[in-house]
Amino acid sequence: MITGSAASEVTAAMVRVPAGRFTMGSDDHYPEEAPAHPVTVDSFSIDRNPVTNEQFATFVAETGHVTLAERVPDPADYPGADASLLVAASAVFTPPAHQVDLRDAYQWWSLVPGADWRHPQGPGSSIDELGGHPVVHVGYADAEAYARWAGKALPTEAEWEYAARGGAVGGEYAWGTELTPGGRHMANVWQGDFPHVNDRADGWYLTSPVGAFPANGFGLHDMIGNVWEWTADWWSAHQPAPASACCAGAADRANPTGGSRALSVDAALPPHARIPRRVIKGGSYLCAPNYCRRYRPAARLAQPVDTTTGHVGFRCVVRTAAAPSTSSQRVP
Repeated sequence: MITGSAASEVTAAMVRVPAGRFTMGSDDHYPEEAPAHPVTVDSFSIDRNPVTNEQFATFVAETGHVTLAERVPDPADYPGADASLLVAASAVFTPPAHQVDLRDAYQWWSLVPGADWRHPQGPGSSIDELGGHPVVHVGYADAEAYARWAGKALPTEAEWEYAARGGAVGGEYAWGTELTPGGRHMANVWQGDFPHVNDRADGWYLTSPVGAFPANGFGLHDMIGNVWEWTADWWSAHQPAPASACCAGAADRANPTGGSRALSVDAALPPHARIPRRVIKGGSYLCAPNYCRRYRPAARLAQPVDTTTGHVGFRCVVRTAAAPSTSSQRVP
């Protein structure tokens, strides 16, 4: 595990992001990213890297926090659910041995009892050599509890996307128009025929240590790939800026914060599955050219707040007027 001053330098720093204006969303990819629309955000500071296993371990040691994946679900919260499925568990990527129908994610996700942040692949696995990797198998409440303990908050979707773009204007990716410019891997994503063949051309199969890939224009690492990241926004469709604005810039949405808890629920699902959803951003090591091309700042997904997986983590922000480039907040 990364320890001491090296861990502090790699994982604890925050970066001050200046206030600015950008085009949020995209009209060129998945429908939930549209419409592209102008947004302005105030200045804020954001963690240079996703929160790591080592940082999260310090939080747990000091607070005694028990994560969602480590708790047995309350049957009252899941009316009509099969009681045999209500166990302490989390979703683990289990690659099939052959090509499968990409419309069925259950072909590669398994609910594994005993999988949690300490045991990312299930019982028998550990994070002994993964201290500098992003923590995973954390639910929204776990991420929020960590942020509160650290004196920080979770970013809004707009803050997150603005930070991920790194000040760049245009370009499909955070770094330009090519996924691997000049053959250089810019993020930890899947290479090969997902989900059964990963060529590991970028050097990694699952998570990678934070900071293993180039920083973006704001000096932030792993905003794209490695792990998806929780944001504070309830899931909703993008709303365009008002069409009645009279002049340039007046139509911008300023510091938008998403929708409502009630409307974030997928009403088409059975009652036990109608769970409020938050926005997650950034894609993960499972995003591939042949599946889930969400290794882009504009990409977004709805994640139920009770769902933990081996490819979702988080990072934090501070919205004070003069937060320093290296955090003065509580950090491991």
